[in-house]
Amino acid sequence: MLLLTVGIFAVSWYVSLSFNQRKISELRTIQDKVATDLLSSETQFDLLEEMSCQDIGSSSFLSQEIGALADKLSYSEQNVGAEDQITVLKKQYSILEVKDFLLSKRIGERCGHPPTTIFYFYSSKDACEDCAKQGYVLDSLRQTYPTVRIYSFDYNLDLSTIRALKSLYKVEEHLPALVINGKTVSGFKSVEEVTALLPKDVTNPTPTKVPEKATVKKVQ
Repeated sequence: MLLLTVGIFAVSWYVSLSFNQRKISELRTIQDKVATDLLSSETQFDLLEEMSCQDIGSSSFLSQEIGALADKLSYSEQNVGAEDQITVLKKQYSILEVKDFLLSKRIGERCGHPPTTIFYFYSSKDACEDCAKQGYVLDSLRQTYPTVRIYSFDYNLDLSTIRALKSLYKVEEHLPALVINGKTVSGFKSVEEVTALLPKDVTNPTPTKVPEKATVKKVQ
């Protein structure tokens, strides 16, 4: 009986260990992808800054890479128990977000179309009850106004870049906190409240006027 109990325990321990090792291996693969994207983005920054304004569209920025990394990060947080490695991944992701913001800002200033940006500072569910709701609000706004660039940052992440952002925009511990085009607001904000803080040309864009079709007079 004792041998049977020990055997069951050993098998369970081995299965659990194998599962965790596989998850950690998956996370390392994700980290390698993030590192590669970071290196690639440096070259992409230089290339985009050399392009003319007519050649640069919203798809030229790093939004696709950031969206993909956000999905991977969310998966890792929910399915992998390697907290230290997830923290490294979140730091790399945050750096890529800031790089994308700086690039879009520089190109927007050069081309006369500054981007509309929202920085979202959040914390864990235990420390911020409204952060999850705020995330849903921002997801809704992202779908309604696809030109608005939304960047999410873990307020408590030990990263000098995030500390610099918090200092620059005077983000306090009253979370969630949003920085909308440089203006900082704290506490949960509804869709209507956030929309009211967006530029009017974003929420009520001027429709493009289609030229009337020219008519040709018949020669009598």
